[in-house]
Amino acid sequence: MGGRISRQSRPRSRFPLGATFIINSDFFERFSFFVTAGVLIIYCINFLRWDVRVTAAIYHTFVALCYLTPILGAIIADSWLGKFKTILYLSIVYITGQAVLTVSSINDLTDHNQDGSPDNVAVHTALSMVGLILIALGTGGIKPCVSAFGADQFEDDQENQRSKFFSYFYGNTAVASFISAIVIPRLMASECGIHSKQQCYPLAFGVPAALMAVFLVVFVIGSRMYKKAKPQGNVMLEVSKCVGFAIKNRFRHRSKEFPKREHWLDWASDKYDKRLIAQIKMVLRVLFLYIPLPMFWAVFDQQGSRWTLQATAMNGDFGFQIQPEQMQIVKPILIFIIIPVADYLVYPLIKKCKLNFTPLKKMTVGMFLGSMAFVAAALVQVQIDKTYQVSPAAGQTQIKLINLGAVPATVRFQPQLQSVEVAPNEATGYLTFETSKLQSLDIISATLNKTEHLELLERQRFTLAFKQRPTDISSTWVEDNVTSKPEDGKSLVRFINNLPLTANVVMDNIRFGKLYPLSVSNYSILPNPSWPYIISASTALTYCVVSSKILEYGVAYTISLDECFASILKVTYFEDILPSKVHMAWQIPQYFLLTCAEVLFSVTGLEFSYSQAPSNMKSVLQAGWLLTVAVGNIIVLIVAGVSAIQQQWAEYVLFAALLLVVCVIFAIMASFYTYIDPNEIEAQFSKEEKEEDKKDQDTNEKEAEAHSQL
Repeated sequence: MGGRISRQSRPRSRFPLGATFIINSDFFERFSFFVTAGVLIIYCINFLRWDVRVTAAIYHTFVALCYLTPILGAIIADSWLGKFKTILYLSIVYITGQAVLTVSSINDLTDHNQDGSPDNVAVHTALSMVGLILIALGTGGIKPCVSAFGADQFEDDQENQRSKFFSYFYGNTAVASFISAIVIPRLMASECGIHSKQQCYPLAFGVPAALMAVFLVVFVIGSRMYKKAKPQGNVMLEVSKCVGFAIKNRFRHRSKEFPKREHWLDWASDKYDKRLIAQIKMVLRVLFLYIPLPMFWAVFDQQGSRWTLQATAMNGDFGFQIQPEQMQIVKPILIFIIIPVADYLVYPLIKKCKLNFTPLKKMTVGMFLGSMAFVAAALVQVQIDKTYQVSPAAGQTQIKLINLGAVPATVRFQPQLQSVEVAPNEATGYLTFETSKLQSLDIISATLNKTEHLELLERQRFTLAFKQRPTDISSTWVEDNVTSKPEDGKSLVRFINNLPLTANVVMDNIRFGKLYPLSVSNYSILPNPSWPYIISASTALTYCVVSSKILEYGVAYTISLDECFASILKVTYFEDILPSKVHMAWQIPQYFLLTCAEVLFSVTGLEFSYSQAPSNMKSVLQAGWLLTVAVGNIIVLIVAGVSAIQQQWAEYVLFAALLLVVCVIFAIMASFYTYIDPNEIEAQFSKEEKEEDKKDQDTNEKEAEAHSQL
């Protein structure tokens, strides 16, 4: 009494408060993961100095681990700890991994000579790998538990509320992806460091670690409101044992003297009941259809690696500057649009036309659209490749000329190879020569002449800067160590001192050091080219400043310090690596196609799997579905490792062709599939079991009656 409401009389229409806490806490976990994964590509390239292929391999290995570990998490939760404790303990592992990754990105950790770069990259690499493994174990381990634990909060008659929970849960992923795409560039634009200012990767990784701590706090606060079911034993383990026994029993009775059975799994009937065997048969029919699915994920998950790298070579000027990793924001926006359009317009229209658009047909169309998305990516890549400057091949050398003087000049390459006119304060592009034929060059300006004897290396680029003085021609050679666009899409800047005195050059807080007359600094990365920087040059007699122009992304600049008058610095900009001409907006069609593919394939695939699985086997199919994602990322590693393809567009075409072939195979497999209603089958077994129980009960009663008469 006492005014307490019994559990049975509690209104069932209310959304459980515990489920609300789980949804809110899951948002922080998803957001944390997306930020970490989004920063990872740029971190590996810029901080650890890995090339594109190694970085892509590490990224897909990390994703594969994140989708392999859910099996471990499900086993721990079902057999040992229960869902709540599994989420709690593995979240601590998750946070530990992010803390280790944050520490690994601290530049000053091994920067003993204080030159702004780590002295022992191996230490940072080892810590990064440990951090990523712990993160994969944490996020993968809690992945199958959080959604299932949320669903446990509902009563059996709260199907509508449970359906809404899964909608909110899926929406968390889209919202977290959307916000992370906005936040990542702001984190990457920050600089920090004790001895020198660098891109602040500790902040970029530290924020996700803090968010995971928030996840854990919110999750624990709701502890008293949760329904915590005790571990019931692992159904996956039971399924494995039954299948293993069937195979073993069939092998033992392989001789012809034993009669054949209708299905190979029926050989387990000697030990396991018919209901379990029938349930496993239903699951295996669906798992068989899963066999071709990893190829879709092999294509789908490259949007976080290859497509981001593709965007680094593109123009992100939308009136405001978009960073390469921010193009990921297109996906959640499209999801918000496509899902309601599909549910309330496309699918009803197809139904009205009396077309039988079954779940497997939707998945087939999704795979086809995924293939077309990579065809679109290949077409964009072809246009990007056309904008690349040609690097020197074997036996070739490239030379760029810069005339820093006030009068025109002519440069003649000997022996009688080529003559080039260079106007005052102008530069040529890179001129290509056969290294063995290039012996010397003559610089002619007005009445003056200077000969340079050449001993240049092949496959190298050089810049020759020269200037006419009253009595001679001064010149300087620079070996250009930058032959391609910066991988992160940022801009590179170096300075050449065209002043008569030694100058100390600073660009905002980036120090280029002392430059003697006609000397050249090293390149430095500009963290945010989209705003003007203050360039200052101080000599023994003067101090001059100027505000830079808005620099373009993906460009390498040489800036000439030409004149210092009335504290105003006059500069000239030369482009060593040309700006990106292909606009990032051209990636939108491929994102649109792939997002349509995701809605048709992923959302429908989960719906189909659940509808075709027995009630107690849904976790098995969930684990199988996540396993296809892991295998898909492993396929990317294998294809990228085995393939000898050098052009990125050709690799896109390869994946598109592979997915198209798999799409045809899946369509053929799907045509032989017969849809079932697991509830009807289970109800039939329940009916038969009741009849058998009643029959046994009647028999026992008759035996008891006969016994009493005796």
